Amino acid sequence: MAIPGNAVERRSFTFPQVAVALQTLAILFQASTAGLLLSTTYGGTLHGVGARVMYGASMLYLLAAVLAWRPGGGPARPVLHATGFLVLASVQVVLGIAHAPAAHVPLGVLMFGLSVLDLGRSLSAAARRGR
Repeated sequence: MAIPGNAVERRSFTFPQVAVALQTLAILFQASTAGLLLSTTYGGTLHGVGARVMYGASMLYLLAAVLAWRPGGGPARPVLHATGFLVLASVQVVLGIAHAPAAHVPLGVLMFGLSVLDLGRSLSAAARRGR
């Protein structure tokens, strides 16, 4: 039985969308390991590894935004968002190393919220372009 070409739609994600999704998941992982940090012996190790992954995901998001912006000459807003996330991630790392939870925890919550908003913006813009 053959399926007509327009009957099944395949959704493909762009590199920046995948990068911001990875960043959002990494920040969510950090939130869950922050709780483990307080209650288990291995929580510190998981949180430390997660911090490196989150920082790498922020760098990957910036790279993806620049690569998507340069060839097509599209809007620079995603590059600004990604740069802001990398700056926030850098501040977050410094606060974590300094053991300053009074600033580290609220900044992490802010980063997660902003990352979810950015992911939603990216996916809804793609859905509008697809219509």
